[in-house]
Amino acid sequence: MTAPFTGSYSASDVEFLLTPIEIEDTPVALKEALIQSGRRHYSEMLSHESLPSEAYLQLFHDAIALNGRRMAEHLLLLAKRIDALRKDNITLVSLARAGTPVGVLLKHVLKRHFGRDAAHYSISILRDKGLDQQALRTILRRHAQESLVFVDGWTGKGVIARQLAASLDDFVDSDGIRIPADLFVLTDLSGAAAVAASNEDYLIPSCVLNATVSGLISRSIFRHEISGPASFHGCVYYKKFEPYDLSQYFIEAMLSQVETVCRESGIREPEAPPDKEALQAVSLDFLQGIAERYRLSHYNYIKPGIGEATRVLLRREAGRLLLRNKDSEATRHLLWLAESKSIPVEEHKDLPYLAAALIKEVK
Repeated sequence: MTAPFTGSYSASDVEFLLTPIEIEDTPVALKEALIQSGRRHYSEMLSHESLPSEAYLQLFHDAIALNGRRMAEHLLLLAKRIDALRKDNITLVSLARAGTPVGVLLKHVLKRHFGRDAAHYSISILRDKGLDQQALRTILRRHAQESLVFVDGWTGKGVIARQLAASLDDFVDSDGIRIPADLFVLTDLSGAAAVAASNEDYLIPSCVLNATVSGLISRSIFRHEISGPASFHGCVYYKKFEPYDLSQYFIEAMLSQVETVCRESGIREPEAPPDKEALQAVSLDFLQGIAERYRLSHYNYIKPGIGEATRVLLRREAGRLLLRNKDSEATRHLLWLAESKSIPVEEHKDLPYLAAALIKEVK
């Protein structure tokens, strides 16, 4: 029997339903040109990661100091909602890659503070390609469908939440099984999640880094030659980064923050859920306004919120960084990244989010 693939985590943390593969390095500029011309889908290519510099790594530690307690409070709120909504078994299904550290933390928080055991899997979901249905079938062979809890870090425009819903609709057609498309997130900027601890745009520390805080795996990859009907979506495992891995460090640091919150203030009651329609209206108004102001041909080129902006600056061809306040401690890492890559930065005091990044259109 093959051992489960856990990346750099332990088997008690997560099982990745992903296939480790080797893939060529596609430079960011070439990748952007291929994506925007329609010649290749983003999931077919990967720009290989490099280790963060010491200066940038310090921004990760600063993010934990700045927002660790807030994230800990939100983990407790989310775990409390899961505990209330899943009366029998709990099967956490985190969306690789940003959802994985959140899922690992929720598994530990549920056990330590609510006395609930939870299985945890991390599976691929890709815009236009959908949820990895073979991975979903694997989970359903082991666990009841009503136990599933889909987990991600945050929503930006709500694209992944909508993709999840579409994929689960397709699953009804292909497998005859209906699973609610309920997405659980720490913060929901777009009003797209079913359950969220917050709708604040704040710096979730794990979004500052890539593989070295996510079990040393890359974002997921879909290639027909490796992602056939009997295979999971692929990923690269960065074994060479093992001496620099911070995945377990981050889990322990955040669990310590959770312990502190419980000791000092206890687990507070969830606040009234936010007005989803209002959040959706703000999101749409923002996208329309930015697309018109910068003459962008598609909303895909607009990435609202700190988390999405960070992804763009780390792995896409960014054209512009928008900040509500250039002096904000919360977006210092974005400013650092933009300046290091000579990306123009603009300050807009009326920005509904702390940050947004615009992808450069390749003409």
